[in-house]
Amino acid sequence: DVERSRGLGDVYKRQVFFLNLLLMKKYTFILSLFLAWSANSQDLKKYKKLYPNDDVIRLQQEIVLHIKLDNGTFSIKKDVFEEDLYLNNSANYNSKRSLSYATFFNLDTIEASSFSLQDDTYTENKVTNFNKKNNLNDSFYDDSKELSFIYPKLAKGSKTQLKLQYSIKNPRFLNAFFFGDFYPVIRNKVTIIADKDIELIFKPFHLENAPKITFKKKKKGKNYEYTWSQLNSEKFDIEADAPSYRSILPHIIPIITSYKENNETKKLLDGVGGLYSWYYSLVENINKEDTDPELEALVAELTKGKASDLEKVKALYYWTQKNIKYIAFEYALGGFIPREANDVFQKKYGDCKDNSSILYKMLEIAGLEGNLTWIGTRKIPYTYEEVPTPAVDNHMILSYEYNNKTYYLDATGRYIQIDYPSSFIQGKEALIANGKSYKIKKIPVISAHLNTITDSTYLKISGRDIIGSSQTKLSGYLKNNLFYNLENTRKEAAVKELYNKRFSKGSNKFLITSFTEENKFSYEEDFLVRYNFTIQDYVQNIGSEIFINPHINNSIAGIKTKKDRKYAIEFDYKKQYSYTNTIEIPEGYTVSYIPTSVSLGTELLSVNLSYSKVNNTLVCQQDVVFNFINLSVAAQQKVNAIIEQTEKAFKEVIVLQKK
Repeated sequence: DVERSRGLGDVYKRQVFFLNLLLMKKYTFILSLFLAWSANSQDLKKYKKLYPNDDVIRLQQEIVLHIKLDNGTFSIKKDVFEEDLYLNNSANYNSKRSLSYATFFNLDTIEASSFSLQDDTYTENKVTNFNKKNNLNDSFYDDSKELSFIYPKLAKGSKTQLKLQYSIKNPRFLNAFFFGDFYPVIRNKVTIIADKDIELIFKPFHLENAPKITFKKKKKGKNYEYTWSQLNSEKFDIEADAPSYRSILPHIIPIITSYKENNETKKLLDGVGGLYSWYYSLVENINKEDTDPELEALVAELTKGKASDLEKVKALYYWTQKNIKYIAFEYALGGFIPREANDVFQKKYGDCKDNSSILYKMLEIAGLEGNLTWIGTRKIPYTYEEVPTPAVDNHMILSYEYNNKTYYLDATGRYIQIDYPSSFIQGKEALIANGKSYKIKKIPVISAHLNTITDSTYLKISGRDIIGSSQTKLSGYLKNNLFYNLENTRKEAAVKELYNKRFSKGSNKFLITSFTEENKFSYEEDFLVRYNFTIQDYVQNIGSEIFINPHINNSIAGIKTKKDRKYAIEFDYKKQYSYTNTIEIPEGYTVSYIPTSVSLGTELLSVNLSYSKVNNTLVCQQDVVFNFINLSVAAQQKVNAIIEQTEKAFKEVIVLQKK
C-alpha cells in the first residue's frame, strides 16, 4: 500500500526486493510482500465494484507549489503528480493526452508512463514522443502552447502516471487548485511551501460541494507550509450548457498580497487597486509615437458631417469591426500590452487589446475620449473584489461615456450594434481605466425585446400540403448570429439550405422555394427575409373535415431540461419570438373548432397563444419571451412546468368543416 501510494510502478524494483527477501529467508515478510504486491492487481476489482459506471478514476493527485523569495525576486515551481486507473475497455480512447502551458507558466519537465496489467503484474511503458504546437484560442492569454502525447498500450486495468514541473514566471499568476473533477478522485493533496516573508491569502469557492477537506498550516524552518487533503471525491457530472466548471468545481485560489524585502513590506496584489496599478503600468505609455497621417485622414473622412459625438463613435467603431481582423497571437507581456495603433492600422489585424488600442487612438484623433477596459467573459465567474488577480479577466474592450450612458465597444466582434455589448460579457464587471484611478461597472444584460424574431406567415391549404409565404425580421443578437453564418455562406443554394434550417416550420418537409433579403449585414437596421415555401403532408383530411395544427413554429424547442439535472443551465442571451400565422379558409369550408387562447408565464418565461377569425382567415398569434440567460435548478423546474403546458397547447388543432 505504501508503494502504491507513492505511485511507483517499477516492476523491476519490486522483483529485486522480492529476491532479497528470499535470500534472507524471511518467510513472514515474504507473505506480507505477496499481499502488498498482489494489492496492485486487486485495484481493478476493488474500484470496479466501487465505481461500476465510470471508465477511469484518479488514484492520486498531488500538487506541491514552492514559492521562494531571494532579495525581492520570486522563484515559483509547481510539481504535479497524477496516477489514473482505467476500469474498462474504453481505456484506449483515453490514450491521447494534451497539456497547455505559456510563457509565464512554462512546462519545464515531463515524465509520463502507462502500466500494462498482465499476469497480475504491471509492466511500465514510458512515453518517449511529445509533440508541441501553438494553441491560439483565447482573447487575452494568447501565447499558450500545447504539448500532446499518447500513452502506449492502454487497456482495461492499465494505469498511467504523469509527473510535471512548471515554472511560474510572475507571482501574480498563481492558478486555482481544484478539489474534485469530472471523474472520481481517491486521494487529492495540495501543498504550498512559501517563504515566511510572503503574505498569502486563499479564496475558497464551492468547497461546500466537496467531501471534507482537511487543512493544516505549520512553520517549517524559514517557510510556512499550507496543506489541503481530501479523500474519495465523487465525480461531478458533465451536463450540456452548464456554466463554466469554475462555477461548479470546489477550488481555492491563492493570492500573494505582499512580501518583505529588506524588512520593508512591498505590495503585490492587495485588492483591486493593486491589480489595476499593474495593468495601468502596462498600458500608460502606448500610442505615444506620432500618428500615421493615413490614419488621421481616415478618421477625418469617417467622422465628416456627423451630427453628434455618438455618431462619430459609431462610424469609427463599425469601421474597426469591419476592417481590423481578429487574430490572437501573443507572447510574454504582449499578452497584456496592446500594440501601437499605427502598427494595427498598417497590418489590419490584431487581438482584443490591439483592436481596443486602434479604436482608442481613432477616438483621440477625433477629439473624443475612450477608456481601455478589462473584462472577463462569462466563463470566468469571479468579481474583481473576489479575485483581484489576472485570473479574473481574459478580454479587453473600450468604454465610451455619452450623455450619462456607458457604451461597451468590442471591436473584435462583427455586426455588433453600439448599444449592445458582446453577448459573452453580459452581466460581468468591467474594470475601466481612468488615468491612475479606475471605475468598476457592471455590463447590462440586454432585454429580451431587443433580441427578437418577428415572423408573419400566410398559409394556404392545398390538399394535404401547405403553400406559404413569410417575412421574418431579426434584431439584436439573433440577427448577429445569423450574419456570422451568412458571412461564410455566399452561394444561393447554400444560403437557401441555411434558411431551411433556421426558419423551419411545421415538419422536416418544410422547403423554401424562393427568398429575398433586406438590410443584409446592416449594423442598425433589422434584417428582413421574405420567402415562399411548401410543407408536404402537413394537413389531415378525414371525411368532410380538415385538421391543421397552426403552431408551425416550435419556439420552445431545446429549452426544457431533464428532471434530474444537477447544475444551472446557461444561454447566450434573452430573446423574444412573435409569430403571426394567418390561415386562409378554403372555399366551401367553415370553422368547426378553434382552440382556446392560452396565457402562461412567470418572470422567467411567458407564453401567449391567441386565435381569431378575420374575414375568410384564421389568425394564430404566438408570443414567447425568454427572460433569462442563466437558470438555476429550481428555476428550471418552474420553466419546465410552463413548457409542459405549452407543449399541450401546441398539440391543439383547428378543425374546418365542409359546408
